[in-house]
Order: sequence, then C-alpha cells, then structure tokens
Amino acid sequence: MDVHLISSIDSAEFTHLTRSLSRSTLVGLDAEWKPIRSRQFTFPTVALLQLACQLGDDPDEWDESVVFLLDLASIPLPSIWELLKDVFVSPDILKLGFKFKQDLIFLSSTFRAQGCDPGFDKVEPYLDITNIYKFLQHKQGKKVSKDTKSLSAICEEVLGISLSKELQCSDWSHRPLTAEHIRYAATDAHCLLGIFKIFQGKVVNEGNLCNNVKELHQSNVNLGLKDILEMPECDNKLVGTKFCNAMDIVQATASSEDWERIAKGVEVIRKTKPMDESLWKIVRKYGEKLLLRESDRNPKTSKKKGKRRSSVAIVCKEKKLENSGDWQGPPPWDISLGGDGCPKFLCDVMVEGLAKHLRCVGIDAAVPHYRKPEPRELIDQAYKEKRVLLTRDTKLLRHQYLIKNQIYRVNSLLKNEQLLEVIETFQLKISEDQLMSRCTKCNGRFIQKPLTTEEAIEAAKGFQRIPNCLFDKNLEFWQCMDCNQLYWEGTQYHNAVQKFMDICKLTE
Repeated sequence: MDVHLISSIDSAEFTHLTRSLSRSTLVGLDAEWKPIRSRQFTFPTVALLQLACQLGDDPDEWDESVVFLLDLASIPLPSIWELLKDVFVSPDILKLGFKFKQDLIFLSSTFRAQGCDPGFDKVEPYLDITNIYKFLQHKQGKKVSKDTKSLSAICEEVLGISLSKELQCSDWSHRPLTAEHIRYAATDAHCLLGIFKIFQGKVVNEGNLCNNVKELHQSNVNLGLKDILEMPECDNKLVGTKFCNAMDIVQATASSEDWERIAKGVEVIRKTKPMDESLWKIVRKYGEKLLLRESDRNPKTSKKKGKRRSSVAIVCKEKKLENSGDWQGPPPWDISLGGDGCPKFLCDVMVEGLAKHLRCVGIDAAVPHYRKPEPRELIDQAYKEKRVLLTRDTKLLRHQYLIKNQIYRVNSLLKNEQLLEVIETFQLKISEDQLMSRCTKCNGRFIQKPLTTEEAIEAAKGFQRIPNCLFDKNLEFWQCMDCNQLYWEGTQYHNAVQKFMDICKLTE
C-alpha cells in the first residue's frame, strides 16, 4: 500500500495528490478526529482526511492505488478548500465511504471554523459501502440484516482482511502521528476500494456492463492529443486518456522546477480523467447523492426523543420539492439535443390513467416495465428511452440530478386536467388526425392501412372476441403492430374522438 502524509501544499506529496486526482475515477474517503468526551454541544474538529485514489481501470487490480493522508491540523484549510469541493462534486469521480455523512458534517464544520463558509454541502456521485455489502449479501442468497455491520466486520467477510479498530477513539490531533496511526488511517480508506472492486466484478459479470468498452474509438487510439482536439467530434474519454499520457511524458522529460510549475497549472485547470463506461453505468444505477441539510450544520442541543417538527416546516419542505419539479427544459427529444422531435413520456403508477389519455391524442406514453419498479429502475428506463418521467411522487424529484430535464411532477389530480397540463407545459401540438392513432393497451402504432373484413376475422381467431354483427357493417378494422389488438371505428371510437376534441378544444 502506497501511503503519503501531506502536511504542506508546497510539498512534492501534495503535487502527487493533485496529479493522482486528475487520473482517478474512484476515490475512497474517510476522516479522523479527536473524540469529544464532555457533554458540550459542539462538533469535533477533523484532524485527518484520507483519500484513497484508484489509479487503474482494471476491476481485478484494486491494489494499483495510492492513499493520501491530508494533515488538516498543519495545512491552512482555505488553501485546499476549493480542491476538495471540486473532488466532492466532480461527476468524473465516484466517491466511496462508510457512513460518510457524519464525517462530512464534522469536516464541513472544521472548514467553516477557518473561514471556508459554507464548508461542504454535498458529495456526488457517492456510494456507501453499507449498500454495497447489502447487494453482495442479496446476490449470495443470504438474508440481509437490518442492522448495519461495522467496517471491520464487512472487511473480514468480503476481503478476508482483519481491521483493528483499537486506534479509532485515540487523540488524532496529537502530532506527530505514529506509524500505527498512519497505517490504521490509510487502511480504513484503502479497504473501501477493495470492497467496491468485488462489487464491480459481480455487477459487470452479471450485467455485461462493459462489453464494448475496449472497442470504443480504436481507430483514434494512435492519434496525438492535438489531433484529437481538432476533430469535429472528439471523445471525452479519449481526450482524458491522452491528456494523462501527455502529463506522464512531461513529468519524465521536464526539470523538477518546470514540472512543479506545470503541475500547479494543471491543478487550476482541474483536468480529470472521465469514467470508463462500466463505472459510469454503475453510477447511473447505484450512485447516491450525499446532501447536508441546514439542520445538519448545527449540533443537536437536546437528546429528547419524540420532538415533532412543526407542520409549517413540513409544508415548506414539500413546497420546495414541488417547485423543483417545475419544467425547465429542453426535453430529451429536442432536435438541438440530437432527438427526433417526437415527444415521449414515461408515466409511473400514480399517473397511469394519464398514459392512456396521452395515447388517445397520439402521444407516445409508456408505462414501467415492472409492476412495482424501484425509483432507479424508472429513472434508468426514462434515460435509456429518452423519455420525460411523469409522476406525482415528490420523492422522485430527489433523483433529478441523475437525469437532467427528464422528470416532471404533474400538479393536477384529474386525468383530463393532467392531460391539458402536460400539453401546455411541453407545448405539444395536437391535431384531429392524431386522435386514437395509438394502441391504448400497449402504446404501439397501428398498421398503415385498414384490414379487410376477411383479414380482421382471421386476425381475431383465438385472440380477440369480436361480435359477428360488426363484420356485416362494412367497418374499417385497424391492428396494433406490437400487441395485435384490433380496433374498429364504431360508436365507442367516435365518442372517444369527440371527447378528446372537446378536452383539447380542437372544435374551436
């Protein structure tokens, strides 16, 4: 295990840290502080921040990593505040932690005490080791316990490594740190990478997430960084890889003074290596967002249980979530984003009736693949199919950061009003020709020309019961190309057309 203790931003170790962060897409986080043994209501001061940087992309080589121990008791915190903020919210770096929210609260308080206001308020994308462990337990067919195991117990079970926690409650503000303290702190962060690699291997093997990763842009691999940047459509992953290769060459050939100057310039530019495809798909499916609320910024002044929040506070919170669901656009089907210009929606179970109404006016409106989908499954479907997710569930709005401009909270309660709200919000153009042009059962399109009576009789055999009297009325029959459901222009059809002409005010 390669470990570096950093006590100054002018040191070679700090330069090594900034360079490693530009090459890492996976970082394990942990923090240590001196425990407060009195009953005073203040947060402890964080004395050490550990960052374990994974330098390679091979899921089997988790040992190709380096651990940095930031001595916050020695380093002026304003000098590293921006760097850490960038790391915490960088979309190119997946952050790992073990119940890191408490660490983040204490870390934010420590930085605010030295003038770095407002400290830190979020970490994303983030993945908690406790959730990884539950996933691994579930895949092994074991019963997932509601009680959270300690990091030591998880390491013992998943990695076969025994972690000693004897130094956990020691005085981490004491300097100099002993060799035992340095080894303990580094191991706590380093083991997070190992547990994640076991998890990543399971996910990749089961879902084949990275079948085509190594095939990306093979024809451009031999081009230089300048040639790639001059291409009309350059690939971010390839740019990041070539940039890192260029930095290796510069470090090997430049003098130490020149390298330090160049490294500081790179630190300002904040170039980071983009995630490989398999890691990005894991972030999309399992990634979390660690967010501090305003109430997390102040220590609890009372330990009394059962204190109820005021109804005003609850209403304000719900209002905030509702307002965040206001549409801001553009939608994923917008031509400027590479879409085809055809509106497409995904209606969750709370607005399933709206889906049928949208289909009746000719709009593509799908429903979830599963009966009781998880929020992540809904989001994944909307993202893959380039749809806007329609819902009345305010909790789903918390996942907006995963799919920008692809979640809209419907405010109206009645289906007719919901339909008008969606039409107005997304400025949909509805015409009489579009009415009843989609299958209300499966959202499929109809065949291009109507079936003859003989063809309709044959298509209905063993599939759909149609009254024989209809075949004598010389009606037109239409069939869904997806589910083969038959439709005809009878009384029910004409009533439905008139209903939606009235709702959409097409007769005016």
